[in-house]
Amino acid sequence: MTTTLEVWGRRDSSNVQAVMWCIAELNLPYLRHDIGQRFGGNNTPEFLAMNPNGRIPVLRDGASEPLWESGAINRYLASAYGSDEFWPQDPRARAQIDKWAEWAKVTFTPAFSLRIWWQLVRVAPSKRDPVAIREAVTGLDPILDIAEAQLTRQKFLAGDVFTLADVQFGHLLFRYFSIDIERKERPGLQRYYEALKERPAYREHVMVDFEALRAVD
Repeated sequence: MTTTLEVWGRRDSSNVQAVMWCIAELNLPYLRHDIGQRFGGNNTPEFLAMNPNGRIPVLRDGASEPLWESGAINRYLASAYGSDEFWPQDPRARAQIDKWAEWAKVTFTPAFSLRIWWQLVRVAPSKRDPVAIREAVTGLDPILDIAEAQLTRQKFLAGDVFTLADVQFGHLLFRYFSIDIERKERPGLQRYYEALKERPAYREHVMVDFEALRAVD
């Protein structure tokens, strides 16, 4: 039996959302503390002792050492508490899921979160570069085409069962479909997103209003 997990991080942080969604899918008890951005608290000596980067999320599982970096946290949770379908014990089968989880983290996330979402939400309208945003949207297309090809062939990103790869990729789709950009028609991706929205854990921990993060002039 697991102890109650402790998570430090505000619920409208995308990285916190990935961790919280994973925790909820694994049906684990947790206590979350609002830290970061408008809540502050991430530069205190106590928090920096857990994560010297001063970044969220941070997770502690009982008396274990704190963990930071959302990808590392989710791999730990999947290894410690996940089913063999969600995160296989066999290294070859696990690697097939992990490659898509890593693709979502290092290829899709920067192309969308940093170059598009951040520019449209965290940058005030008068300071935005519309040309750069349009170019970023165009640059995202071939990345999402890769996901579309996968999701046309199968139910989820790494196969026909829900895995950690879907947490790493899918937690950003609420933001992708919620901002005002041109979106190429992708039936596979749309079907996948509609299926994610049916998951109670996704609705609770990912479909979170981000208006408090919006910059204004």
